[in-house]
Amino acid sequence: MKMKQSLLFNSVLLGLFILIISYQSAAQQKDTTKLPFAIADEKRLSDEDLKDKKEGAYITGAPDLSSDPINGFGYGGEGSIFFNGKRNDPFFAYTAYRAKLDFVVFNTTKEQREFFLRLDVPYIFNTKWRLRAEGGYEVNPNLLYFGISSTQSLAPLQYVDGNGNLVTNATYSDYENNFLQGANQFYNTYNKKESVLNISMEHSFHEGRLRALVGYEIAGVNMTPFGGNSLFLNDFNAGKVLGLGKYTVTIAQLGLIYDTRDLEPDPSQGIFAEVTNELSLKSLGSAFDFNKTFAHVNYYKKLFPNSIKRLIFAGRLAAGYTALDAPFFEYQDQWSSEGSIEGLGGPTTLRGYKQSRFLGRVMNFNNFELRWRFAQARWAKQHLEFSAVPFYDFGGVWDEFSSLNFSNLRHSEGMGLRITWNESTVLRFDYAVSKEDQQFFFNLAHSF
Repeated sequence: MKMKQSLLFNSVLLGLFILIISYQSAAQQKDTTKLPFAIADEKRLSDEDLKDKKEGAYITGAPDLSSDPINGFGYGGEGSIFFNGKRNDPFFAYTAYRAKLDFVVFNTTKEQREFFLRLDVPYIFNTKWRLRAEGGYEVNPNLLYFGISSTQSLAPLQYVDGNGNLVTNATYSDYENNFLQGANQFYNTYNKKESVLNISMEHSFHEGRLRALVGYEIAGVNMTPFGGNSLFLNDFNAGKVLGLGKYTVTIAQLGLIYDTRDLEPDPSQGIFAEVTNELSLKSLGSAFDFNKTFAHVNYYKKLFPNSIKRLIFAGRLAAGYTALDAPFFEYQDQWSSEGSIEGLGGPTTLRGYKQSRFLGRVMNFNNFELRWRFAQARWAKQHLEFSAVPFYDFGGVWDEFSSLNFSNLRHSEGMGLRITWNESTVLRFDYAVSKEDQQFFFNLAHSF
């Protein structure tokens, strides 16, 4: 049933994409350079980016390969179909693309599977509205859970060694080799099956700098533990968490966005700030009553533009709060208009720790990067840019705002490589370390 729902969702997305592209292709045959409404000058692409921007439709993509002790060897593909229009389109200089369809197909040797389609159309039909839609299906038997309270999830990893001594502040690899064995093999692991459809619309104000968002999401989820000693099952039986079993979750979404970035996929200057709110009510067909609020500010600035060709400082400050009786898996999801940001840990928040390593009602994460473009080239009519990216992440979780303190903060740092392909596709390679772990990530798009 879930797979049939997913195929229906994705068919809807494909139909929307074909309709939009057909309309825009016809609309852009005439030569017009005048915008139908004002857009702020700071949102115009730089002359350098505009020179390298491709016309028409094209496809970018990359193999999605990974290997880690949790998910095993992963293989699949991620890519995008872009429609940029012609240079005489008045929006050509103000948008990264007129329409984009992202696709993800992924599988691992430990049975994680994903299939997603995501559609994004800025200034749809030459109006101030923006359409975003996402549909997909995921099965993941390798997700991690370390507790939902700050005391529980922030506790250091520990185990009893062969001599009966308690080892505290263990690395993840030692914890895995010495504790996650036998009956404890799946102590921190659970299985998720989910099909999801999300549609949102954004309306621009103040010359495109400000957008108001309204959206709706419906998901069918099934969360199950494995046999043996399971922390997830133990906490559920003790009444500490909700979310075991099969549910339908519906969410109404609202947001306010301030955006002055010059190029959304790879900004060199500007600010992206937003506040979003998700409300789920049993009275509206959901299995749970909860409310989630998330806010973040991303800042991008060119450093030493007169002496260094392209050196960008990028910083993000973010915080979220989950209220009422939310299932545990909603604590892991901070919803942004540009896509969900999963819990504290993993490739987009605290890169030196495992995905969702830390959970709490109050969550904070902060990321800082220097993006230095050291080379660029043209190959087979494709424009490529190469950037070195040292980064530093820190964040924490708390049970309530009244319990905020600096002792809950965790830190990680690392080095990354970015390959920007035709202005709108960014290949991201990150190697991160923390006192608990070392991780390598390969993803499409910047972490923020």
